[in-house]
Amino acid sequence: QVMLVESGGGLVKPGGSLRLSCAASGRELRTYWMGWFRQAPGKEREFVAVAGWSDGSTIYADSVKGRFTISRDNAKNTVDLQMNNLAPEDMGVYYCVADQSFSRQAISYEYWGQGTQVTVSS
Repeated sequence: QVMLVESGGGLVKPGGSLRLSCAASGRELRTYWMGWFRQAPGKEREFVAVAGWSDGSTIYADSVKGRFTISRDNAKNTVDLQMNNLAPEDMGVYYCVADQSFSRQAISYEYWGQGTQVTVSS
């Protein structure tokens, strides 16, 4: 069984930055895609970014390109999300995910963390 544990959420002012971290345990996820989804109140879970396992490939949602950076450490089984220039529309619960295949659809991901809240407000 895989466990994904997020940390780093919190309250930040518009234009500010946060760094989310996700630690995986239970098995090695070296060959898995790892990344992040988010969910705002009343909305469906939304793809944010993922990082591939072998060639350092990264894929971002258009809404976060240029502001968010995803990085992973296969040796440590971790994936981080650096979020800069945050806006109110970035608010929501951010979930760490992992799966053997890439998809922009939440239903495709096998493993999920419990989520961490990100609030952007002045």
